Amino acid sequence: MSEDRAPDGVNRAAITICVILATLMQALDTTIANVALPYMQGSVSATQDQIGWVLTSYLVAAAIMTPTTGFLAGRFGLKRVFLVSVAGFTVASMLCGLAQSLVQIVLFRLLQGMFGAALVPLSQTVLMNINSKERQGPAIALWSVAVMAGPVLGPVLGGWLTSAFSWRYVFYINLPIGIGAFLGMSAFLPSAVGNARAKLDWFGFGTLGIAIAAAQILLDRGEELDWFSSGEIVTEAIVACSALYLFLAHTFTTKEPFIKPSLFRDRNFAAGCLFTVIVGLTYYASLALQPPYLQNLMNYPIVSAGLVLGPRGIGTMGTLLVVGRLVGRVDTRVLLAIGLGLTSWSFYAMTGWTPDVSRTTIIGVGVIQGIGLGFLFVPLSVATLATLPAETRAAGAGFYTLARNIGSSVGISVVNTLLTRNTQINHAAISKSVTATNRVFEEPTIAKFWNPVAATGRAALDAVITRQAQIIAYVDDYKLLMIATICVIPLLLVFKKPAKAGGSDHTMVME
Repeated sequence: MSEDRAPDGVNRAAITICVILATLMQALDTTIANVALPYMQGSVSATQDQIGWVLTSYLVAAAIMTPTTGFLAGRFGLKRVFLVSVAGFTVASMLCGLAQSLVQIVLFRLLQGMFGAALVPLSQTVLMNINSKERQGPAIALWSVAVMAGPVLGPVLGGWLTSAFSWRYVFYINLPIGIGAFLGMSAFLPSAVGNARAKLDWFGFGTLGIAIAAAQILLDRGEELDWFSSGEIVTEAIVACSALYLFLAHTFTTKEPFIKPSLFRDRNFAAGCLFTVIVGLTYYASLALQPPYLQNLMNYPIVSAGLVLGPRGIGTMGTLLVVGRLVGRVDTRVLLAIGLGLTSWSFYAMTGWTPDVSRTTIIGVGVIQGIGLGFLFVPLSVATLATLPAETRAAGAGFYTLARNIGSSVGISVVNTLLTRNTQINHAAISKSVTATNRVFEEPTIAKFWNPVAATGRAALDAVITRQAQIIAYVDDYKLLMIATICVIPLLLVFKKPAKAGGSDHTMVME
């Protein structure tokens, strides 16, 4: 039975469940380990800088291996690659939980990223292959729930597992999920013979891998080393740019490149990849900003912060199920425009936040933002991939996922860097008005706590100024995310106009 032949009934439902389990497992690991880092740091005797590699090693490995998805699926068969990926990710998760040193956990996180890289693009490909055009929208919507919910639920689940058991359980949680997905895929996913003559463009793969790795390390360590004032950052930038140049030059001059430029002749695919960079940038950057805002400025415990942010994921999930049925019936560009509008408004609302903002307001804005993301994710995924030929869909899904990952890493690095720098700039600007000669400090009530002459008063003043500077810096970040979202709206014009469907056969994407 070929992979492109759509199974019916029970088999299709079982495959869909297994695909969602595999995707959820991978999506959770993008954020679930974050809250456990301090506990890992003490357990393996690592410094603050060193423990950060637990996150970056996973991201680098996943980013480098994602573009190989198309080659591996074509060479060895989609089912075989999927099963190896699930098994490898599950075993690597177990090894991460058993790690006794920093070297071990970083090595096992590298393995986890390598095996997990193919799970998302292969999941998309499987769902597109086993469903007819009429079913593809709802299927992608169900699958998208796992993708969007994972990063939202990760910190809450990770915090609970760490506090109730141990940091090791943030990795052990993958074992039952992975075993279930592996057994289900083994039983229900149809097989197909791979192409033994398929070859990998090793030079293209190597240069792209070096470029991504160098860029990721640069983004990860840039803030700590003050960016281009550091020789290490300059070296990494030179390596990344040189490797990228070699990759592009090779891609356009070789017969069988690692990433085929012909993919980008499909206008929807090219536009969708650029679009998903911005979606990844704003979505993951927002996820990175809001938990520390709630915990550091509003003094929310980690579990409470997760519960406040949770309704955003609920808004996304509910919208995904509805939007999946609208794709093909409503112009995809209209759905994307609604999503961009709601997302932009949510960032605009956040620019007015202070630590006094009510919990109801946070939840309400979060739900609207989640609804906006729901309007973006399904139509964009379907429109980007469905117009590609079936034989190039896995390669396209791999690059599409890579584009979103790049946007996410860039977005997180940019907002964190701006947050730190703008806090320093705002602190200096506010401090100019805080002097011992300021008549405000003549008020007895104020002088009692914030006396600039006394050491304790100066320390209290500095804490207040820093807090105010951080609030303004967060506002600046939310403004940036709002502007980035608005700027992508003209890209909707690049998508081709949808063809009119006849009868009950609704066109799923714009053709």
